[in-house]
Amino acid sequence: MDFTVIFLVVLIAILAVVIVVMRNVSKNQTDMARITETATLLANSQAELSGRLQQSQSGVNERLDALAKRLGDGLAQQTEKTGDNLKDLEKRLAVIDAAQRNITDLSQQMVGLQEILSNKQARGAFGEVQLQDLVNGALPPSAYEFQTTLSNGRRADCLLKLPNPPGSIVIDSKFPLESFSSLRNSDDEATRVQASRAFSADVLKHVRDIAERYIVPGETAESALMFLPSEAVYAELHANFRNVVEDSYRHRVWIVSPTTLMATLNTVRAVLKDARMREQAGVIQIEVVKMLEDVARLDKRVGNLQGHFDLAARDIGEIRTSADKITKRGERIDDLQFEDGDEPAEDLEPPEGQARLREV
Repeated sequence: MDFTVIFLVVLIAILAVVIVVMRNVSKNQTDMARITETATLLANSQAELSGRLQQSQSGVNERLDALAKRLGDGLAQQTEKTGDNLKDLEKRLAVIDAAQRNITDLSQQMVGLQEILSNKQARGAFGEVQLQDLVNGALPPSAYEFQTTLSNGRRADCLLKLPNPPGSIVIDSKFPLESFSSLRNSDDEATRVQASRAFSADVLKHVRDIAERYIVPGETAESALMFLPSEAVYAELHANFRNVVEDSYRHRVWIVSPTTLMATLNTVRAVLKDARMREQAGVIQIEVVKMLEDVARLDKRVGNLQGHFDLAARDIGEIRTSADKITKRGERIDDLQFEDGDEPAEDLEPPEGQARLREV
């Protein structure tokens, strides 16, 4: 009895162990299946990941190649542009060098001009040269003279030879530079007032000198021109010194600048042209009368020729009439018919119509 119980207990224990073992084996198989499935999923994921990595690597390589090409092209273009810019820069530097040389030359010329203008005699020569250039460019040589001595012994810078009226006009060049420079460089009101008075006095002195020296009754016109070879001086004078300008009008001295002198010279040229036309008016009138006589003779000769043409046309009409008559008579003769055996007798006189035809 005890053995049987022990055997049953042992059997039950063995069965329990077998059941436990079987459960463990089933559980292990399930775990192995899951592990296998997981491994398969991992393998598939690895393969997909490898494919994606390969595709990504290919795309990255292509993009790197494209980027490298773009960088190469960009560097080439940038290098070319840099070369062109360097060439342009070299040209501009050459232009700047040339401009610098011109500025240097101009500075030297300005220094020379300043030296010229600082000397009264040289400044006067500068104004006279400018005056000569303007007159030479606007008028014919027969209309002016330079450095002409008048009957009072005064020498004029330029004499415009105009017919009476108004007569010859003198142009004298003046350049009040010192007083004008003082006026422009004045810093305070007192200095400016003093410089303005000095400038007015200089210009008025020149105006009075020109009026006394170059307006000669019976030899020159009743007025003269004072030439200022500076537009700045002329503008300052007319802008701020109207009393000086009006005083010059009273002395019959007209102040002109290079621009206004050119306009005056153009007017003088028109006056000279009109004077020459008036001088030639008599000759032109004589020539017109002769031309009218020639036209009258031509008209008479044309009338004579027309008469000859009319007479010839009338003669031709008469000749045409005679020719028509002759033609008609010939046609009548051609229309005459003779019957067979009916010959005209020689001793008989022809009929009256045939006799007339024979006479014709």
